[in-house]
Amino acid sequence: MQNLQEVFVRMRETKKKQKDIRSAYKDALVTSQEYQEITDKLKTLRERKKQLEATIKADFSGEFTKLDDMQVDLESDAALLSDIAMSQLMKGETVEVEDEYSNKYEPIFSVKFKKA
Repeated sequence: MQNLQEVFVRMRETKKKQKDIRSAYKDALVTSQEYQEITDKLKTLRERKKQLEATIKADFSGEFTKLDDMQVDLESDAALLSDIAMSQLMKGETVEVEDEYSNKYEPIFSVKFKKA
């Protein structure tokens, strides 16, 4: 089995190489005249699209309030679901849920590292 530190270093090197390639690609795009012209046209069209969306969104203001409330409810329910699943796992119980079509779902736990 590979060493944790070796894999971590390899991942950082790969990410640096990816960053270098992306940077070279962006530089090539910036030097393209046709790309710049199309980018300007897209910017104008995006602004017009935003204007239209704002007009229509104003007509649906009540629905968007409900939508925001639903999003808050979903986020709090997701946190609650996670807490309950973790508690059941710590107690040694089986952690599983079932949808309306009798499909079973098992939790996926992941580990992430942040700079100390």
